[in-house]
This record gives sequence, C-alpha cells and structure tokens, in this order.
Amino acid sequence: MTQTSPTVSWLTQEAYDRLKAELDQLSGEGRQELAHKIETAREEGDLRENAGYHAAKEEQGKQEARIRQLKQLLENAQVGEAPADDGIVEPGMRVTVRFSDGEESTFMLGSREVVGMDDSVELDVYSPQSPLGKAISGKRVGERASYVLPSGKSVDVDVLDAIPFVS
Repeated sequence: MTQTSPTVSWLTQEAYDRLKAELDQLSGEGRQELAHKIETAREEGDLRENAGYHAAKEEQGKQEARIRQLKQLLENAQVGEAPADDGIVEPGMRVTVRFSDGEESTFMLGSREVVGMDDSVELDVYSPQSPLGKAISGKRVGERASYVLPSGKSVDVDVLDAIPFVS
C-alpha cells in the first residue's frame, strides 16, 4: 500500500489565524452546543421519528468533517508572507493566462482557504497539483506551458500576468 504525501497549502498569517480560530470554535464551543442540541432532542422521545435529533446528528457529522479538513489543512500549511512580486508563477499568486482558443482566465494558484469566506472576492482557485497548476508553476510572465486534459487533449497556455494575491 502506497502512502501519498499530504498537500502543502500556502497560507498567509491572516488566513492561518482565521482558520485556526474557526477550528478552535468548532472543536470547543461548537461541539458543546451540538452536544446540547442532541441531548435536548434525545429527551423529546422516540428517536426514529425525531426530526430535531436527526438534524442535529447530521449537523454534527458535517461539523466533524470540517474539523478534520481544518486540522489537515493547518498541519500541512506553509505560512508566510505573500510570494515575491517577480512574475514567476507559484502558490499564492493571482495568475492570468490565455488558452490556445484565445480565452483568458484569472485565478488564484493555491488554496481556496486563502481567498476565505469573503463573498466580494470572485476568483477561481486552482490547486498547484492540478494539471494547469503543475504546467504553469515556475513559469515566468510571457512563457508558454502545455498540459493534458483528462480527455487526452493537449492545451497550450500563455502566462500573461502573475502577481501576489492580496485579499
């Protein structure tokens, strides 16, 4: 059985602190609140027909999944300043590319968690481990890269811009 290495995510100190606070809240006060909800619903009687109990248990499952996700993300995070503004594509950069069909796209290369919950930021996020992310990582503005789609089709992409992402 082969073991895959965890994905390292680049996070600003602000994003790390925000995610750590969410983890602390969910695993402390949040767990206590849900335990109370479940206990209160359990006291209402027959669990087979108790919608409040089932809803609380479902919420608990979602919360525990989020706690696991946050723990993994924070354990494998690379925390630091934004990458250098040197025009080289790397995690933490806002990248603009032009595909071979002429379409342009601007996105963040890195973790969705860096963009955070700010609804005013409308920016796609691509993983550095994605086919596009792997192809353009390390490229400079003006350079071309190629990658293969799951369909087997090869796509060329030109790096038009690469600047540090600032939320």
